[in-house]
Amino acid sequence: MSGFPEFIYRNDELFIESVPLKQIAEKFGTPCYVYSRNALTQAYQEFDSAFADRNHLICYAVKANSNIAILNLLARLGSGFDIVSGGELQRVIRAGGDPHKTVFSGVGKTIDEMKMALDIGILCFNVESEAELVALNHVANSMGKIAPVSLRVNPDVDAKTHPYISTGLKENKFGVPSDEAMRIYQSAHAYPHVRFSGLDCHIGSQLTELTPFMQASNKLLDLLNTVQSAGLTITHLDLGGGLGIRYRNESPPSIKEYVSALCASTQSVSQRLLIEPGRSLIGNAGILLTRVGYLKHTPARNFAIVDAAMNDLMRPALYDAYHDILPVIKDMQATTNYQIVGPVCETGDFLGHDRNLHLAQGDLLAVMSAGAYGMSMSSNYNTRPRAAEVMVDGSITHLIRRRETTEQLIGSECLLP
Repeated sequence: MSGFPEFIYRNDELFIESVPLKQIAEKFGTPCYVYSRNALTQAYQEFDSAFADRNHLICYAVKANSNIAILNLLARLGSGFDIVSGGELQRVIRAGGDPHKTVFSGVGKTIDEMKMALDIGILCFNVESEAELVALNHVANSMGKIAPVSLRVNPDVDAKTHPYISTGLKENKFGVPSDEAMRIYQSAHAYPHVRFSGLDCHIGSQLTELTPFMQASNKLLDLLNTVQSAGLTITHLDLGGGLGIRYRNESPPSIKEYVSALCASTQSVSQRLLIEPGRSLIGNAGILLTRVGYLKHTPARNFAIVDAAMNDLMRPALYDAYHDILPVIKDMQATTNYQIVGPVCETGDFLGHDRNLHLAQGDLLAVMSAGAYGMSMSSNYNTRPRAAEVMVDGSITHLIRRRETTEQLIGSECLLP
């Protein structure tokens, strides 16, 4: 159970904090996302304390898991937020988050989203193209406001991660090249309703080495020196997120190692440091709880058909991602090699391949490390209502999202006359 300190076996039964997962399944049903409040709190506090007395702001990446109870808990801990849509901004506000601690990233911000963010008064727009900057300047002008801006620089650094979650190479859609960024900063006078206040970069997700972070940081510092020599005042450096977690046999840097390296690489500057962690805060704080519906044995393969599916947890189908799958009740009998699959009508509907487990119909399984990009990427494919979400706090369970109903899914649709 290394890597999952809040998930432990007691007398061969899997618990989250002080609550048996079997009890959660009986009370709330399956499939169900279950989170540890203590794990999330400890992860945030580890980030915060690692900065010591360095001026900093942790902006949780809302896309990793956007449940408002999770956002509210982080806001109460002092977190800021990194958003990529107007909907995420509304979640932050509903959860009690501080707009003045919120940065707005993303390549396709709409005019309405810009207006909403300006009206609320966010900390900064992370602008990803010159066309977006032109639009933001126009919107701010129409509202009689000045938009705080940080250009997202694409440092052309290989994050050495899955290509679908690599964001810092020159062929990626994110950010602007360093030389173009410098030209834009030098033309600041052309954008009178924009205030250039920061520099930003983000090179990818699920990074397990420090070297790419350091390469990106050094390139950002080079640009900072050039920008400041041109007379512009930069108040913060946004170093992005992307720190990985252990899913299987990865050995990512610890939170302290990661933050210490960022602080060391930027020790020559006085700007406030912003980071945007998501997965490294919530990933290992949550699991997907599912029940075996059927066991199907064929000459080629053995299948355990569970009630969770690719619409509940997309990562295996999308990235061929690995998640540990643990029995809720340990059984020491001989194991069988199973494909853990869901009921969705796609061959790609799987949660895990080649898992050696002793299973019977009705058994419960815990899909580990599912706190990030699980519920937030879920869908209603095959008209499947999305799962319930539960937060565990010691011996107390809190329902933080009710299970959807089929009526909710089809209630907004209309028949033709």
